[in-house]
Amino acid sequence: MDVYTASIPTKTKGNADMLDVTDGARRALRESGMTEGQATFFVSGSTAALTTIEYEPGLQRDYPEFFEKIAPSSETYKHNQTWHDGNGHSHVRASLQGPSLVVPFANGDFLLGTWQQIILVDFDTRPRSRDVVAQFIGK
Repeated sequence: MDVYTASIPTKTKGNADMLDVTDGARRALRESGMTEGQATFFVSGSTAALTTIEYEPGLQRDYPEFFEKIAPSSETYKHNQTWHDGNGHSHVRASLQGPSLVVPFANGDFLLGTWQQIILVDFDTRPRSRDVVAQFIGK
């Protein structure tokens, strides 16, 4: 088994901005030279997260609305009282979704569903530069 690590740099707008990083992930997989194994994706930062969804306009609106219902930005968060940065809800949302994702691959491509993409969601309150770390284990 071999291991290959790459970075997928992104620039986000914040406020539940969603980016499809599937093409960057596929580029990194091609660069790895591997055809079969598992890829782990990890976003550095405590206010962003990764998932897979169908990246289409309706879900791009539904997803932030869903998180506004379960971790409203208007609530009082102890984090904001400590740091006065107004992004307590961003930390809660990112921790609910999680910073990492494992995707298997075979025949040189990810085993994703037809309408399934690898998505970065930046919950922070401002634009950010984010790196998605991609680590491939396989052959």
